[in-house]
Amino acid sequence: MALNTSADAPLPVGEVSRLIGGWIDRLGAVWVEGQITQLSRRPGAGVVFLTLRDPSYDISVSVTCYRQVFEAVADVVSEGARVVVLAKPEWYAPRGQLSLRATEIKPVGVGELLARLEQLKKSLASEGLFAADRKKALPFLPQLIGLVCGRASAAERDVLENARHRWPAVRFEVRNVPVQGVHAVPQVVQAVKELDALDTVDVIIVARGGGSVEDLLPFSDEQLVRAVAACRTPVVSAIGHEPDNPLLDFVADLRASTPTDAAKKVVPDVGEEYERVRFLRDRARRSVQSFIEREERGLAHALARPSIEDPHRMVDERADQVTALLDRGRRTLGHLLDRADSELTHTHARVVALSPAATLQRGYAVLQKADGHVVRDPDEIAAGEALRARVAEGEFTVRVDA
Repeated sequence: MALNTSADAPLPVGEVSRLIGGWIDRLGAVWVEGQITQLSRRPGAGVVFLTLRDPSYDISVSVTCYRQVFEAVADVVSEGARVVVLAKPEWYAPRGQLSLRATEIKPVGVGELLARLEQLKKSLASEGLFAADRKKALPFLPQLIGLVCGRASAAERDVLENARHRWPAVRFEVRNVPVQGVHAVPQVVQAVKELDALDTVDVIIVARGGGSVEDLLPFSDEQLVRAVAACRTPVVSAIGHEPDNPLLDFVADLRASTPTDAAKKVVPDVGEEYERVRFLRDRARRSVQSFIEREERGLAHALARPSIEDPHRMVDERADQVTALLDRGRRTLGHLLDRADSELTHTHARVVALSPAATLQRGYAVLQKADGHVVRDPDEIAAGEALRARVAEGEFTVRVDA
């Protein structure tokens, strides 16, 4: 295909188509898996036309086969069936169209589907997409619930009616999408991403009624599983019935056995909440009443104590003791003062009795020399010396005669 071309020397369209066809003709046959979306079997025609689609990536390719090739599986293959085809790529040069020429068609059985799902389940689990620690808790009372379901389906009716019966004020943001077939996976993924992008949506429910393994296959698609794992909003899986376990159940933050069960798990029952509030209110009332009664008993016990019942009693008792001690102190002090007075009187009498003044009162005199020295010996004075004589009523001067 490496050609020397330019704007002045271009190749004709036919030549380009022929070269592409030559390159594709050199390709070998391959086994291809997909879902039949269109099937055309014209009466009398020797070729059957069908379209094979990959639901995970929304890609289709045209397939043709001889009538006898399709007749071998015509009883078990129809539109919507998953098949494995051995085909060789072909290029239709006049229209520039690529198709596959099938030489063998095999329907994919339930056993094969389950085996592939189990292998995919193990691969995703090894990446930690099903780990319990990454699951988010649901809000107690979601204000807005995102719902992904089929249009006018029983699953939608069950979720809406049960949720509004349990909590009439609940609101829904509904996305109606195909829930089976070739368009299911991309549209369910898109709906989940749209709801997850809304800040007002508190939880997302993906709901579908029961069905066969093939009908529920879109909810085990790897693309959908990874999209749910990447959601920041909690996701609830409500697919099929209790025995059904698509891979969405394992990656979702909560698995509900049915759409009705999803409504019960996501929205609280207003009657039950009223009853719970009444129970808690009564319990709180009993607790407060019990506390008050206990405190009242403690207060009554405290008031019954003598110190509280008659608080002045202790003061009165102490007042009597203080009065008694005060009287005792006064008596003791009186005795001490009387004794001291008596001793003072006796001492004063003795002092008076021994006082020189008292001696002078009896007629005695005290002679003192000029320097105040008391004369005690006649030899201390000389003739003609002047002395002072002190008597009781005063003093006078005397002179020694001889």
